[in-house]
Amino acid sequence: MSAMDVSFLGGPRPQRGVGVVAPFDFALDRELWRWVPDDVSLHLTRTPFVPVEVSLDLARLVSEHETLGEAVRALTAVSPEVVAYACTSGSFVGGIAGERAMCAAMSVAGALPALTTSGALLEALAELGARRVALVTPYTVSVTRALEDYVAQAGARVTGCAYMGLTRHIWRVPYRDVVDMARRAARPGTADALFLSCTNLPTYDVIPQLEAELRMPVISANQVTMWAALRRLGTRAVGPYQALLDDAARVWPVLPEEQQEGWT
Repeated sequence: MSAMDVSFLGGPRPQRGVGVVAPFDFALDRELWRWVPDDVSLHLTRTPFVPVEVSLDLARLVSEHETLGEAVRALTAVSPEVVAYACTSGSFVGGIAGERAMCAAMSVAGALPALTTSGALLEALAELGARRVALVTPYTVSVTRALEDYVAQAGARVTGCAYMGLTRHIWRVPYRDVVDMARRAARPGTADALFLSCTNLPTYDVIPQLEAELRMPVISANQVTMWAALRRLGTRAVGPYQALLDDAARVWPVLPEEQQEGWT
């Protein structure tokens, strides 16, 4: 039997790498990949397990600089071009100064650009020109208040907020619950954007539907993380009909009932 000629395959295609540091309980690896184009690979690593429920204490533990440094140093073996810390609470728990210090610690450990989910949130709000923000979180009240404080520090006004009070298994929250919370937090015309917090909260498929209903950009923790990381590479995240990723999706037609009421 003659050998098969595989020269026509030409591959594998060259890949660019994005390093991702996630908390030990992160369960949505597949969701992150949905925003990533075919020529980019994600290299994920996790922080060490700690027996603590989702709380401000856990946020502090999974974002300690020593922990981040070790994770980033492990990632350097596969030469990513940028590294992202994929945890919202872990990156807002120290406020804006704490988030900047985390990026600096990761950059030093890997000698490459670094970003966090909460830093990416502020980048996304700036990209959208959003000064009024509605929030949905799966967190307890104390963790939610810390997010509100972080957003306020950045100069944005929180116009509505809904939270779930969960301390575990956030990745199991169904889309219908995310939508219900979004409707509670934001009504059309009350905010410039809605943020769905927590990288362990599934959001990819509900974003376009919520944007169409609420008629405002809807951004999520995993979405802004991937958008910001890929932007560092000079490439675009994949997300059809998502306003942050698609300029055309930022324009909502005036509805007949709005014309009758004199809205513009």
